[in-house]
Amino acid sequence: MKNLKHTITAAISRGEKLLIAECVEINVVTQGSTMDEVIANLQEAVALHFDGENHEGMGLVKNPALVVTMEVEPAYAS
Repeated sequence: MKNLKHTITAAISRGEKLLIAECVEINVVTQGSTMDEVIANLQEAVALHFDGENHEGMGLVKNPALVVTMEVEPAYAS
């Protein structure tokens, strides 16, 4: 039996004008102007990516969780 992954990792970073979300394990990239929008777009893009696909063939369980991290600028005391 294969050791299937239970999570898909995505990172959100700030582009020139929009927030960009990119998955690590699968070929999914999307964007949005707000955090809510980029998360909604990411969920939709991941769902579309898996539509009709064999999750196990990609090394994932049937309904993997989506774990999102965000890149932020550090705040420095003045």
